[in-house]
Amino acid sequence: MPAKIPATVVTGFLGAGKTTLIRHMLAHAEGKRIALIINEFGDLGVDGDILKGCGDETCREDDIMELSNGCICCTVADDFIPTMEKLLAREDAPDHIVIETSGLALPQPLVQAFNWPEIRTRVTVDGVVTVVDGKAVSEGRFAHSVAAVDAQRKLDENLDHETPLSELFEDQIACADMIVVNKSDLLDEAEASALTGKLKAEARAGVQVIRAAMGALPVDVLLGQGAGAEDDLDARGAPHHHHHDHDDEDDHDDHHHHDHDDFESFTVTRPEITDAKAFAEQVAQVIRAHDILRLKGFAAVTGKPLRLTLQAVGPRVDSYFDRPFGGEEPRETRLVVIGQSGLDRAAIDAALRS
Repeated sequence: MPAKIPATVVTGFLGAGKTTLIRHMLAHAEGKRIALIINEFGDLGVDGDILKGCGDETCREDDIMELSNGCICCTVADDFIPTMEKLLAREDAPDHIVIETSGLALPQPLVQAFNWPEIRTRVTVDGVVTVVDGKAVSEGRFAHSVAAVDAQRKLDENLDHETPLSELFEDQIACADMIVVNKSDLLDEAEASALTGKLKAEARAGVQVIRAAMGALPVDVLLGQGAGAEDDLDARGAPHHHHHDHDDEDDHDDHHHHDHDDFESFTVTRPEITDAKAFAEQVAQVIRAHDILRLKGFAAVTGKPLRLTLQAVGPRVDSYFDRPFGGEEPRETRLVVIGQSGLDRAAIDAALRS
């Protein structure tokens, strides 16, 4: 059976920066063929038009599908499932699917929809990314303009829930595998640190909270989380009574343009290891100690002819033996470390080589 196609759900309030984040991802897709499902509602598909104009091979017009019949979590059976089936029926299936929800969609019912028989065997939820407006949240608001949220809410004829903003924000945080604090350039260091700490405390254990400006995140950080969220719904908070709100995305990240190099990566090379399980635990400890976002690579294990592949997202480390070493291939361990700028490279290198 072919491997399941990974899907990333991008959620967050009006103006948080979801579309900006997705545009940056498409512009730096590194060859990945990405299909987009955009949950528009109202008369104008603003986000769809913006994304269709990105002019990149990873952003072809027929790879963008809009759902304009209302909130995605209220129209799962009538709108979302048929759209997914249509996308999966194509001969040239995408490498990754990204779903941008409307700003006030409950993420849990959407994740639950991936258990529908029509798509469960074909797709898995790679991760739920919740984008928050760092400036607004630090000032005690959930959105840049609550009035705009209320106005959009009234446009959706299919809306059958009116969750208070505070509860919806809790839902978005509870369901997240990654929380992106966007517009972090508008916060001073103390404000940014306080907000990051608060969100980490409110989120599930192991959820990564990352600062960003203009939605600029490396594709290796944003995609490839391997969360399998549809199999982990109980840990993501039960949906409230199916009543909530609405919005459309109209990002106003109108501050000076950044190409923020706020992330760094480097490679650690060491001789072969003696115990695969112990080394995976060692890697997890180093990740926790240094707040590493991703770690990937392979290791040579003494006495084993096969190469050990390691993939880590936060403190979760997956490892498996994939193939034999080639004849002239060195039996060594090579790991790529990815994190936000300021990593203590020397300490991480020493810890992984010990």
